[in-house]
Amino acid sequence: MASVRLIISGKVHGVFYRASVQEYAERLGVAGHVRNLPDGTVEVVAHGDREKVERFIEFCRDNPGVSSVSDLNVEWFRQTRGAPEGFRIID
Repeated sequence: MASVRLIISGKVHGVFYRASVQEYAERLGVAGHVRNLPDGTVEVVAHGDREKVERFIEFCRDNPGVSSVSDLNVEWFRQTRGAPEGFRIID
């Protein structure tokens, strides 16, 4: 199981970025969440098979929808509790 936290900068608020990310995560079978942060960035936490998580990161980087990603910070971590099921948008 691979776990990653992403911080995405750019035009990512108000452009359905979170919905695009959620839809792709569900298709891949990646669990976790996505949420807007007060500073204008988006946080994504994802868990799953390493290969699927790496494909998911590439999707997040490649500007899904009408968004425009200017920077993507990747932080791998070790999940100490059971990974969540499903992928959700946190408001």
